[in-house]
Amino acid sequence: MASSFWGALGGGGLGLVIGGPLGALVGALAGHVLVDREGAPFGPAPRELVFTTGLVALAAKMARSDGVVTCDEITAFRRIVEVPPDQQQRIEALFDLAKQTSAGFEAYASQIAGAFKDEPALLEDVLDGLFLIAAADGAIHEAEHAYLQSVAGIFGIAEPDFARIEARHARRPDDPYLVLGASREMDDAELKRHYRHLVAETHPDREIARGLPEEAIAIATRRIAAINAAWDAIQKERGMSRSLAPQPA
Repeated sequence: MASSFWGALGGGGLGLVIGGPLGALVGALAGHVLVDREGAPFGPAPRELVFTTGLVALAAKMARSDGVVTCDEITAFRRIVEVPPDQQQRIEALFDLAKQTSAGFEAYASQIAGAFKDEPALLEDVLDGLFLIAAADGAIHEAEHAYLQSVAGIFGIAEPDFARIEARHARRPDDPYLVLGASREMDDAELKRHYRHLVAETHPDREIARGLPEEAIAIATRRIAAINAAWDAIQKERGMSRSLAPQPA
């Protein structure tokens, strides 16, 4: 799907398939003027298109909010959004256009929220991807943090869940427990069950089985690494046997 998506990126017809402000953005890239209307004229847009285009557009708006795009952030972006070499110029053009367009990030975030209202895990994936890019230079700056909070609010992501996602990218003393969404009051058996469930729910293999876009799988791969690192830290802190760590389902 990814290669066909990037190959069609220069076509205005793709904008009609996506619809809404994201479709208008893609259409503008091809030099077409598309009406920024709700929905798409050919029915609901494929979630792969909404996910990938939305992630690019929101990442571009985040770069504008911060005012600076570092090499580390660009590298992180490219690790998540894998683009064939011959389409690299198009994705860069889409990114630059999203930074310049008068459409605010709220319009893009609202379209993504509506498209994935029945799949909240995908909304978390988008936010997770934005965090990965923001934190790539070693710090999440104030403007970026405020932006991410605003996006989370539009997505309907509650504050405790926002804090849990943030903990995977911004280190704090209670990080391991916060990353797992767990409590220090849990005993070892409870923590193991919680960790086992979390791995089963967030493992990249589950994303693949659900037919999610490559970008979502890339984000899930980095997320499971953070979850496993948090579990290792908790095991070490508690003196738990590493051999007892649950294996992914």
